[in-house]
Amino acid sequence: MTWRGKRVHFIGIGGIGMSGIAKMLHSQGAAVTGSDINSREKVEELRAFGIHVELGPHDAASIDPSIDIVVISAAIKPSNVELREARRFGIEVLTYAEMLGRLMSEMKGVAVSGTHGKTTTTAMTASILTAAGFDPSFVIGGEVRALGGTSKVGSGEIFVVEACEYKRSFHNLLPQVAVITNIEEDHLDYYRDLQEISESFREFASHVPEDGLIVANTQDRNVRAVVAKQKATVQTYGVRVEADWMGSEPVWDGKRTRFHASFRGEPIGEFELQVVGVHNVLDALAAMAACSWLGAPTEAVYDGLATFEGVGRRFEILGRCGGVTVVDDYAHHPTEIQVTLKAARDRFAGRRIWCVFQPHQHSRTRFLMKDFARSFGNADKIVIPDIYFVRDSEADRELVTSLDLVGEISNLGGDAVYFPSFGEIEQYLMKNMREGDVLITMGAGDVYKVAHAVLERINGHAKGSPGGSALKEKEASQ
Repeated sequence: MTWRGKRVHFIGIGGIGMSGIAKMLHSQGAAVTGSDINSREKVEELRAFGIHVELGPHDAASIDPSIDIVVISAAIKPSNVELREARRFGIEVLTYAEMLGRLMSEMKGVAVSGTHGKTTTTAMTASILTAAGFDPSFVIGGEVRALGGTSKVGSGEIFVVEACEYKRSFHNLLPQVAVITNIEEDHLDYYRDLQEISESFREFASHVPEDGLIVANTQDRNVRAVVAKQKATVQTYGVRVEADWMGSEPVWDGKRTRFHASFRGEPIGEFELQVVGVHNVLDALAAMAACSWLGAPTEAVYDGLATFEGVGRRFEILGRCGGVTVVDDYAHHPTEIQVTLKAARDRFAGRRIWCVFQPHQHSRTRFLMKDFARSFGNADKIVIPDIYFVRDSEADRELVTSLDLVGEISNLGGDAVYFPSFGEIEQYLMKNMREGDVLITMGAGDVYKVAHAVLERINGHAKGSPGGSALKEKEASQ
């Protein structure tokens, strides 16, 4: 389809994915406009890109009959005034996932799916393809400073995106290459159970054509079952297991993770990452498989991985002050918590680890309560604020609280406490942390604010104390 001259309006344009495809359409000559209630930073970025965006309450006046397509984010409700006006005029309305599918159908698509790990794998894939000179377009669900942000409109034919399973949105995609990192219970406010989730992934995998490629994590039995008997070629990957793409046990040397890789028994070489953890090596192997199939040479794979600095809010080290290291991470699923804390234990061996975990959704917390409670084994101290309320009903809200999770963790021997507000948590941390500690904030909500606030407090104390930080002084006085 030729987008030049088409008028496309985005309702909720400030989201990572929405803003990314808005830029793509603008670059292809479409007249793009948009509206958003509060994503000021992203709105300013879009305005600088040349896209007209209204910031503030949605207004029916933003819609007129000359608009060809209206694209809505997942957060837009049927009662939205702009959406209702678009339907009144008979304008075609597409969800973000539907528009993403249209754009992918015009390019060589790479779709990275999985319960977790897809943001990092997508970013690694884009990094390798960029190093190979393919100049891909991409939309990534996190900030990747080395790639210039969350999205890019490239001059090449390859389009790399995250493929989200929520509400089966990835069924709108028809990729040439599909990656499946893992399949676990999640989004149980939408899916009935793991079987239904697996069926959804099986449908997604079936969209890859016979001459395409499915990259599958062989260490996940659910993934193995889903990719069996698919029409496309399947290449597996794993660490310390038999697979097409095999990685060795990773070694963290204090600065980088090093591992050896082979393809179908033939050694490829030693690779290095600036990020830590077996889960990151698995993500690297998946990206390696996808990019090699697309024609990226081994040298580009090495360079793309070696220069990859990570994704914002994925084990992001925000700073070190007063002898305390502050890290922020997006982990909001039990497996993500486990692998992130294991990586922290490996990287910060011998240091006391504080984890401030903000549960995301009451329904997810309730359905996965036991798994959440078991996931904090590598944390010395666990602090839980109120559950981040999103998408749930008031009935869901009444069925579970953060105190329930604290109780489950404590029953398993964990040292967990609850504070309802971030301010109380910050005060508790400042009073009880000491030099040498590591603070990790975790969650898909706004818990990152605790990390930034604590770092600012420690820094303020350090500047105001002639003998060093307040944390050091407290420890010395005890």
